[in-house]
Amino acid sequence: MKTTTRNAWLASVSLASVLIAGAASAQTLAAGTAEVDEVIVTGTRQTGLKVEDSAAPVQVVDTAALTRTGQTDLRVGLANLVPSFNAQAFGGDTANLTLSARLRGLSPNHALVLINGKRRHTTANFAVLSGAYQGAAATDLSFIPMASIGRIEVLTDGAAAQYGTDAIAGVINVILKKANEGGSISATGGEYMDEGGKTAALSMNIGTAPTENSYLNLTAETKYHGFSNRGIGDQRVSNPASPSYSATNFAYESTLPGFPNFNLISGDAEYRLSNLGYNAGVDITDDLQVYSFGSYGHKDASAYENYRRYNRVQGVQGAADRPFPRGFSPRERIIEDDYAGTLGISGVLGGWNFDLSSTYGVDDIEVRVEDAANASLYRDTSTLTAKGFTPTSFHAGSWSTTQLTNNLDLSKEFDVGMATPLAAAFGFENRHETYEIGAGDAASRYKEGSQSYPGFALTDAGKHSRDSWAIYADLAVSPIEALQVDAAIRYEHFSDFGETTVAKLTGRYDFNDAIAVRGTASTGFRAPTLAESYYSATNVSPTSAFVQLAPNSPAARLLGIDTLKPEKSTNYSVGIVAHPIPAMTLTLDAYQIELKDRIFGSSSLYGTRNGVLASPQVLAAILANGNVLDPTVTTTGINIFSNGLDTRSRGVDMVISYPTDLGDYGRIDWSLSGNYNTTKVTKVKAPPAALTTPSVPYPAGQTLFAGNAKTLLETASPKYKIGLNGLYTFGDLTVNLTETVYGKSSSLADPGSGPLQNTSIGTTAITDLEVSYKFVDAVTVSIGANNLFNKYPDKLSAAFQAACVASGAGCVGVYPSYSPFGINGGYYYGRVTYTF
Repeated sequence: MKTTTRNAWLASVSLASVLIAGAASAQTLAAGTAEVDEVIVTGTRQTGLKVEDSAAPVQVVDTAALTRTGQTDLRVGLANLVPSFNAQAFGGDTANLTLSARLRGLSPNHALVLINGKRRHTTANFAVLSGAYQGAAATDLSFIPMASIGRIEVLTDGAAAQYGTDAIAGVINVILKKANEGGSISATGGEYMDEGGKTAALSMNIGTAPTENSYLNLTAETKYHGFSNRGIGDQRVSNPASPSYSATNFAYESTLPGFPNFNLISGDAEYRLSNLGYNAGVDITDDLQVYSFGSYGHKDASAYENYRRYNRVQGVQGAADRPFPRGFSPRERIIEDDYAGTLGISGVLGGWNFDLSSTYGVDDIEVRVEDAANASLYRDTSTLTAKGFTPTSFHAGSWSTTQLTNNLDLSKEFDVGMATPLAAAFGFENRHETYEIGAGDAASRYKEGSQSYPGFALTDAGKHSRDSWAIYADLAVSPIEALQVDAAIRYEHFSDFGETTVAKLTGRYDFNDAIAVRGTASTGFRAPTLAESYYSATNVSPTSAFVQLAPNSPAARLLGIDTLKPEKSTNYSVGIVAHPIPAMTLTLDAYQIELKDRIFGSSSLYGTRNGVLASPQVLAAILANGNVLDPTVTTTGINIFSNGLDTRSRGVDMVISYPTDLGDYGRIDWSLSGNYNTTKVTKVKAPPAALTTPSVPYPAGQTLFAGNAKTLLETASPKYKIGLNGLYTFGDLTVNLTETVYGKSSSLADPGSGPLQNTSIGTTAITDLEVSYKFVDAVTVSIGANNLFNKYPDKLSAAFQAACVASGAGCVGVYPSYSPFGINGGYYYGRVTYTF
């Protein structure tokens, strides 16, 4: 492809970035692999803008830096490099099969993911259970092939007026490789130091040019990750202090293989994942280009659930006739197909740059329950036949989400007699989204349903949709050479929430070559995801059953809980860009994000607790929703998503880079990055009257937002995260050393019998190390370790464990699930890469 054509294509890609308003400042977090003056396309509509000259915080991560993290999951690799980006380490139920991440301590739903500047669709797997990532229905980064990535630009600033009203925490823009020749093949294998989590990955990337003025870049990868288990023995079968313990049961269960470690729920899920991706473009003329990119991924993943004891499934026949005479460990499983494609045309027409594109994405998931049984079905059929019947494998239902986005972007520069031309951009966007829940098979939803995960009921099932359209404009200019000003405005209309207008103003002033100041003020508006509004299901454990009630359901009205409404945000940031000494670049940005009517997952609202009536209103809502709960459980209730909070997040992002030239002994590229973040709940809406009725367990009634829910927002993320990276290169040898310090995090949690107890993780330093050597020109061998010294988070307290045991639960968890560096300890790996 000719140089002039490539420059035109770069301009079109910048325009394809949804005409991002507001020059954005960037810092490269890939020491030694990318120059600080690299041209960026995220956070700015202007073409040719360099990192060091931009005006709002963007951090650039290149593919080499991602590879050196040793991670095969993009989500975790990115979290290792971007201080304000934190990855979920463990999730409950099906959330453990689609782990998420969040930016600046907000919800994963507050960050927008783009591919080559185009909006990426979201996962259909909705995280409903209580936790720091509750409510997540964001883009699943695991379906973006890592080998296809050229670099990632992370805009850590409110960008609702630029990209979409939901880009409140920022934007992650994945820029795909465009090479039209060469490629690489890479194989990786690893395992946790304390066993489990076996990982193997194979990837291939190749660039080719089908015609003289075109490129086609192809990527294929396949990955496997095995189960891990960091739990202790099931307390129900081995601890006489548990109400669930019985000497009779012990006499039998103690003879079973694996006793007492039957419950394997505390650990990683197993998955097999394969991805295909492409990025292509062709120059029709010097002023007209056609481009397309897309991906397809297939995932088969399963996670263990709580062990069901040998007497859980009983009929009129003897133990030998039961499907699981030794008890069973059910597995929740998803079989998932995810695909996306973009087709666009860009160029110059009548002096205007234009970009017309359409992007379609789908995520289809079959939900299954394996190695399980339906106790009521077995019991009821055993009275009719010589032997009871229950399947041991169930189709529990399905989820599907689709997203069709159409964009038209126009831009042109006008000479207005200022230091730079006035860059004007205008655009239109239309988006159609759907979300669907499919019912489970008859056996999975008979009475209380399949053990561990009841099938979706007919009342849960349904298809929901939303349409929105937006127009937006951007004006950027430098009135004088030292001052940049950028203003953006966006009007958006939703079929279900009406209209909104959001805006952003960004500025930067350079005092001299050594120091500049910058700042941004913006507003945002996030409509609830369709999953937040309509998801409904029953969540169970061996001793409890809770209905996840849809906020938009008639049953929610019985409790006085309103339908969801949009969140509104106001963002402010101010920072500096400095070069205090030659070759050193420092960025420091302080920010504040205020959210009004924030959506949150409620605390557990009990109908009965430990066999005692807690709220007849909650029980009435469960019946009105058409749910049938397991009659053997002693605790029942609901969870629901609701508006009702105002929050304020404040923090500081810092990135410093500096190279050290060692002459004949090589070079060290240093990068010091950090984030400090605090979130405070500033307002809580009063609970509806139906929940404040006194009862024996709750003399003062119940509340939607108890202390444990509050701490998940305020303290479950580390207050600070600091990373020091040193990349040493000497000929064919590369040594990459990273020290990451995670600040204290804590949360109140219900051990099962109340009251709430504090759990905490102290300040912890994690060391990552990778050593690579290029043995020949084309082959590089690497060995490395994440969490080199095999550190674990602080354990749950003895008092917490004792209270859990008193509740009669299995109590196998040892570590807090919100640990920012996981619960599995050290991971060791090796990698071989062939480049051609």
